[in-house]
Amino acid sequence: MTIDPIVYSARPAEKRSPSEDRCYDFLEEQGISFERVDHEHADTIEACLNVEKVLGCKICKNLLLTNRQMTDLYLLLMPGDKPFRTKFLSRQLGCARLSFATPEQMLAHLGVTPGSVSLLGLIQDKDHAVRLLIDNDLLSDEYLGCHPCMNTSSLKLRMEDVLKKIIPATGHGITYVDLPWNSEET
Repeated sequence: MTIDPIVYSARPAEKRSPSEDRCYDFLEEQGISFERVDHEHADTIEACLNVEKVLGCKICKNLLLTNRQMTDLYLLLMPGDKPFRTKFLSRQLGCARLSFATPEQMLAHLGVTPGSVSLLGLIQDKDHAVRLLIDNDLLSDEYLGCHPCMNTSSLKLRMEDVLKKIIPATGHGITYVDLPWNSEET
């Protein structure tokens, strides 16, 4: 994957997709500083490994999940290198089964397409249909790396800004979860 080795501390000079531009507008309105790198499409954690080296922070895993009835949506943020097993999260949430949300649900609620799901998509969720879940292991990181709702750029945000400014400004609450690193943990 080709990565622009320049780390920017501002939004792109050229216009981007409406969802990406909304992210930069939001960050500017909230007075949140960030660092940014541009790259080819990176829609998996594996594709983001080189991005992490350039940005100097780990990219977090962002999963949009739904219950069996497809009536509840959950945005899970967790360490990118941590394996995800639905049974542990389902148990903590009291759901019978969780699966990945559809591309249509991603677009309707977060304004994103598969591979671009991000915490910043919550600015699109005005009716608060998505419940935010954060794995406690993510909280030990000083920075959170994520896409600005488009997987051709990645941002480095201070975790303190995420928790104290970004999430409150979206109007969403946080449910903290404890997911195991291996399947033997309960």
